[in-house]
Amino acid sequence: MLQVNYIRENREKVLERLGVRNFKQPELVDEIIKLDEERRQTQTSLDNLSAIANANAKQVGELMRSGKKEEAEAIKAETTSNKEHIKTLSDQLNVVEQHLYNALVQLPNLPGELVPAGATPEENEVVLTHGAPAELHGKALPHWELTTKYDIIDFELGTKITGAGFPVYKGKGARLQRALINFFLDRATEQGYREMQVPLMINEASGFGTGQLPDKEGQMYHSTVDNLFLIPTAEVPVTNLYRDVILKEEELPVKNTAYTPCFRREAGSYGAHVRGLNRLHQFDKVELVQVVHPDKSYEVLEEMSAYVQSLLKDLGLHFRVLRLCGGDMGFTSAMTYDMEVWSAAQQRWLEVSSVSNFESFQTNRLKLRFKGNGGKTQLAHTLNGSALALPRIVAAILENYQTEDGIIIPEVLVKYTGFDRID
Repeated sequence: MLQVNYIRENREKVLERLGVRNFKQPELVDEIIKLDEERRQTQTSLDNLSAIANANAKQVGELMRSGKKEEAEAIKAETTSNKEHIKTLSDQLNVVEQHLYNALVQLPNLPGELVPAGATPEENEVVLTHGAPAELHGKALPHWELTTKYDIIDFELGTKITGAGFPVYKGKGARLQRALINFFLDRATEQGYREMQVPLMINEASGFGTGQLPDKEGQMYHSTVDNLFLIPTAEVPVTNLYRDVILKEEELPVKNTAYTPCFRREAGSYGAHVRGLNRLHQFDKVELVQVVHPDKSYEVLEEMSAYVQSLLKDLGLHFRVLRLCGGDMGFTSAMTYDMEVWSAAQQRWLEVSSVSNFESFQTNRLKLRFKGNGGKTQLAHTLNGSALALPRIVAAILENYQTEDGIIIPEVLVKYTGFDRID
């Protein structure tokens, strides 16, 4: 959530950056400024009246002690009137603050200076491309046919048990999945991330803190009896570990990693591009989360992007890095890199990671601050990245490493799988 003071003092810049996002409600900015002015005026009137009421109460006591009962009674009458006015102003303030809050939560984060303007994925900027497409044999298959051929993932069995988008991993398919999780976690901890195990369900406060609520409630599975939500990503519980926390500057950066299953309703998703592992309702992911000093967040963003790229290089996958345009970024992000791997069998790019800098958008909601060495308390910055989301990585490995007589396992995974091919 953006800070009201910043919006008020930087109206033109806020509007300009929202334009980069192709934001459709720029009038919200002036509404927020107007409501904030009304809030401040009401608060000033309330403070002044409360000060008068307190002074009157003190004066009544002094007059009563000195025997000036009539003067005391006159001031008491004025105090009673003031109390009624104070209640009216308090009620007005509560209403204005609620309207201001309702407007603020509709305003997305402002894009960073390097974010290109645009409204669609086609306007994303290709930052770099690594490697070359795999050269497949003439009878190459897409992964959803390979999984059936080698009996390693069963989509129909998952549909029987739960529904579409909940596959069952079998035999070497399950071991490949586990191998990737362990590989990603080991690499993360080697890079100084602390491994965490976190709840798979969150409350409303956690969903609000990282920006999933009220923006994405339609994409999350909701347990209405307990009013809890299944997590869409480990980013949510891991970041919320620091909700309402004041860190010391020397504790920064905070670096955590977690493996979790993730759950997304993906309402409205259909067509060939969501076949097989391309889009699931339940999937596994290893997530990275950092809490950093505001001066370091864009440097850390580049470091996290380079780290994810190193994983893809180790897996021997052809990939590219995109800097998302304003209109394709998530609600909470100030700048996002997407990593996409090339599916040689499908002849298309598959997104496998997003690495984002949220600046202070999440920390303002979370009340996550740090105290500098000079004693000043300020909002920290948060970042997160998938390192990595497994379904499309598995799809890319199966498709790009297929041969006519089996699927080769990337060398870095063999010590985790215990086998070097699926046949």
